[in-house]
Amino acid sequence: MLRFLIRRVLSGVLVMWLVTTVVFILFFATSRDPAARFAGKSATPATLALLRHRMGLDEPLPLQYWHFVTRLLSGDLGYSYATHSSVNGLVTDALPVTLSLVGGASALWLLTGVATGVISATRAHSAVDRGITVIVIVGMSVPAFVTAATLLYLLAFRLPVFPLGGYVPLHADPVGWLQHLILPWITGALLQSAFYTRMTRGSLLDVLDEDYVRTARAKGLGERRVVLRHGLRSALTPVVTQFGMDLGAALSGALVTETVFGLQGVGQLTVRSMTLGDLPVIMAVVLLAAFGIVVASIVVDVVYALLDPRVRLT
Repeated sequence: MLRFLIRRVLSGVLVMWLVTTVVFILFFATSRDPAARFAGKSATPATLALLRHRMGLDEPLPLQYWHFVTRLLSGDLGYSYATHSSVNGLVTDALPVTLSLVGGASALWLLTGVATGVISATRAHSAVDRGITVIVIVGMSVPAFVTAATLLYLLAFRLPVFPLGGYVPLHADPVGWLQHLILPWITGALLQSAFYTRMTRGSLLDVLDEDYVRTARAKGLGERRVVLRHGLRSALTPVVTQFGMDLGAALSGALVTETVFGLQGVGQLTVRSMTLGDLPVIMAVVLLAAFGIVVASIVVDVVYALLDPRVRLT
């Protein structure tokens, strides 16, 4: 296990270095001069030179890259070109919102998808299975912004059960935090839970046809124990793999939900930064998303091996 973790962490570090290098080349070496963008059309050469010096853009590219990497290793993401504030502070303010949104939605879609998938698989071709299939098709067909708008209209405007939007920090008001996030969680989980239902159903049906499952039944074990202990454990391996990828992608893809519900998270921060051409903030978000995907892939590999005894961590 230890050797496996060390090897996966080292490969993750290599991936992050490659992503960092590509991001630097794309944003600094090939993009338009940020100093010219923020100085305006009427800026004098002296003003442009001063801005480039303050931004560190008057140095050779290898030296800029070295400073960029050393700052990252020390946890310094630099300063925003647009607001002149610390990128660390901007990300720190936005990240808890997105983590709250993605964490709750992902837990909801995983639990709901696996539970309904198991019910559908154990009652295959029954009325329950067909009913779940219809619900799944509807869930997979409705765009996220339609779901969000419908939930807001019905449960926040017409029936004021939940707030219309916004975010309350967990440490300030746990109840308010939960009330403001229930509708965004449902919005983020509806589409994915439908997909996970179909994945769990198909995987579990395949596993239930395996010889070792038939052997467990022949020994007289109860059907619930056969399904949950012998079948579901192996059936969850593709689900866990997909969950790791979806979780990493969700961290950088929560823009629609954040926009509709007025959540000032990483998605909104990214849009504002792209509109302003604020390269340090955009780069920080890209690297943060890459880091989340790398960490999720390592965790998934470990969980995959724990779920499937046929896999060995070597």
